[in-house]
Amino acid sequence: MAHIVTEGCINCKYTCCVSVCPTDCFREGPNFLAIDQSECVDCSMCARECPAGAVHPESAAPIGSCHFARINMELAMLWPAVRARRDRLRCADRWRSVRRKLHLLRI
Repeated sequence: MAHIVTEGCINCKYTCCVSVCPTDCFREGPNFLAIDQSECVDCSMCARECPAGAVHPESAAPIGSCHFARINMELAMLWPAVRARRDRLRCADRWRSVRRKLHLLRI
């Protein structure tokens, strides 16, 4: 099983996770990151780095977050790879603890 990025990343996109990924499996969208699950080696380094707590093993995703496996898979096919840490979104700290943000996900 691979890791997935969940709702906590929406409008945050800290990218701390990207800088520790040994396989460059992260993909970058306008206000969210996704993991290409075919490239993830399930090392958990990204999960430990995420300040929003948004990265989880697919098998241990928070209750109500299972649909993010499909979301990551679909978005990873659309978005380009991101291989280096970037500045977080300006509004990240404000959005970090907000729940129920799925409707804000931009593709």
